[in-house]
Amino acid sequence: MATEAERTRWAELVDAINEARVAYYQQDAPRLSDAEYDALYSELIELERQHPELASGESPTQTVGGARSEMFEPVEHLMRMYSLDNAFDAEELDAWFDRVQSGLGAVPAMLCELKIDGLAVDAVYRHGRLESLATRGDGTVGEDVTYNAQFIPAVPKVLDPVDGRVPALLEVRGEIFFPVADFDRINAEQADLGLPVFANPRNTAAGSLRQRIDRRERDLDAVRAEGREGARAEARVARLEAELRRAVERLENLRLTVHGVGAVEGVEVHTQSGAYDVMAAHGLPVSSRARVHESAAGVRDFIEFYGEHRHDVEHEIDGVVIKVDELALQRQLGETSRAPRWAMAYKYPPEVVRTRLLDIAVNVGRTGRVTPFAVMEPVRVAGSTVSMATLHNAFEVQRKGVLIGDMVFLRKAGDVIPEVLGPVIDDRDGSERAFVMPTHCPECGTELRPEKEGDKDLRCPNTRSCPAQVRERVSHVGGRSAFDVEGLGDKAAAALLHCGLVENEGDLFLLTADDLLRCDFFTREPGRGEEGRQLTENARSMLANLRGSVDRPLWRVIVALSIRHVGAPTATDLARSFGSLDAIAEASVEELAAIDGIGPTIAEAVHEWFAEDWHRDIVDKWRRGGVRMADEKVEAGEQPLAGLTVVITGSLEGFTRESAAQAVTDLGGKVAGSVSKKTQLLVAGENAGSKLDKAMSLGVPVVGAEGFAALLADGLDAALSHARPEA
Repeated sequence: MATEAERTRWAELVDAINEARVAYYQQDAPRLSDAEYDALYSELIELERQHPELASGESPTQTVGGARSEMFEPVEHLMRMYSLDNAFDAEELDAWFDRVQSGLGAVPAMLCELKIDGLAVDAVYRHGRLESLATRGDGTVGEDVTYNAQFIPAVPKVLDPVDGRVPALLEVRGEIFFPVADFDRINAEQADLGLPVFANPRNTAAGSLRQRIDRRERDLDAVRAEGREGARAEARVARLEAELRRAVERLENLRLTVHGVGAVEGVEVHTQSGAYDVMAAHGLPVSSRARVHESAAGVRDFIEFYGEHRHDVEHEIDGVVIKVDELALQRQLGETSRAPRWAMAYKYPPEVVRTRLLDIAVNVGRTGRVTPFAVMEPVRVAGSTVSMATLHNAFEVQRKGVLIGDMVFLRKAGDVIPEVLGPVIDDRDGSERAFVMPTHCPECGTELRPEKEGDKDLRCPNTRSCPAQVRERVSHVGGRSAFDVEGLGDKAAAALLHCGLVENEGDLFLLTADDLLRCDFFTREPGRGEEGRQLTENARSMLANLRGSVDRPLWRVIVALSIRHVGAPTATDLARSFGSLDAIAEASVEELAAIDGIGPTIAEAVHEWFAEDWHRDIVDKWRRGGVRMADEKVEAGEQPLAGLTVVITGSLEGFTRESAAQAVTDLGGKVAGSVSKKTQLLVAGENAGSKLDKAMSLGVPVVGAEGFAALLADGLDAALSHARPEA
């Protein structure tokens, strides 16, 4: 059985990987490099291999990568799309060869193709015409981006006939991407216009495809229909036209390579390579670099060749995909819950480049942690130009042995900031100098110290008034996991503090329009017919969003307080257990630590936070600003679901996942994240996934939307009358 420490690490890995997936697939703003993600994923696989009981349906190892966002209509794939298992070295690749040979009795012919670093899509053609284009989503349901397909020449709208015929149905899978040359040109154009440049080709391709072009067109038509005259109206139309034009141009530059087949009617294919021949004959773009090899040695040669020539390809690649070529053998090997057993992605080691380390500076975070980071000569790394990299702490700088002025090796980050690996010793000329960790906070001058003896991290203890910490906390209030206030970002937070409009995060919900008018950042010159300076659209939006966010659930309020160690999962546990911020504030360490998922470290942090008078002052100001400090609860004697543990999966009409869970907890029930023997009921909405399979295998009762309505209205017995017979 797994130890408590191993279970804790498992939960940390699951949270980190799931958060990274949301950032990568839904927000197109990765938080981890490919190498960092792969390392976490590999650690999770190994932990679950040692302790299979940890591998619940909630684990990322049991699910396909990117859940669908709410920005587009859902579209269900005709056949499920899978992720791929990865091999990172020859030993792991050989182990896969052995598994395939064991399953088939021999190593079969294998097709090798480049692993494009792009966005996976599913296209459906009926009688030769494009019916839908969708992102992969969770593998079963993706986002409908068909409207945007009309602007992408690389996506055929009509298939070419072969012998006068086209398939009655052809579902194909492929990768949408930007060629590196086009990406560089687009970034140069962005820079010329004074607009932000894009991080890398993969994220730019994803963001371009997932634009709501239809909304941009409607907004432009609406403004034109207003018929307003004058320079301001003309400027607004011109701006919207330019934004629409740039959005369409990015779509026009996207490319597609098809690399898989789903549902098929009206055409027979027997091999993966044969399917590519059929698709190419019908005008679909397939890779000219795919090759079939009859031996493992041929596969290794293919991998080695493109490892040396990866930059000779017009698009970015991060490895090679190997597939059993014969479709009948693919079916014989089958799939796991998330990946086919007949395919493997061999991932190349992270790319390493060299650049000059110009300086080592430090950053102060919202909890006071002081982190060194490298300032470097800008260098191109895997499609993005980077000039900074984290160095974690002074011990890490010393361990890596880097000096200011060194030429250093950088590992490919794939998106945001790379990792400094170490110095190029042979390039030193004696002018380099050692980094000295500051003894005092660079922003407020307070002496730095570890929180407790033995800590490697130094912190600024001036949590109340350190400008950096206050600025970060104010911005954090507007973050997605907190109050989710659009417009309250880093720049707005800095302006609010610089202009003296807020002392700290406590003043945010007391802001007025008159307050913002005192700060140039939030104002503009008056237009025709207006008197005096006016608030910008962003300022008005931020103010309206602040006012509209005061009724957020309690767990979001707790997250927004910036209590150390308290993220969304812990905040949810606290909200569910105590029901109000006042109850949490008055709870003892023992009472806090008694909550499932909250140990003594978190309990101490929560208790100590509320012991500070100025922290309580923040809560009081939020209360005066109208922030709801308690979740609505029925009376203790009216909690029909008390003691009931429910798991909710899939989509329920009329509910978000959050509101459905809230409805259960309001009636005294507990909503768990994963199915276990302790689960008493699974509520399965549309597109329920692996949790449904797990519940069925454990004999947990399963109800749908009607059963959920009965549960809320009349309790468990009423819900069970709607349970599925097979449960």
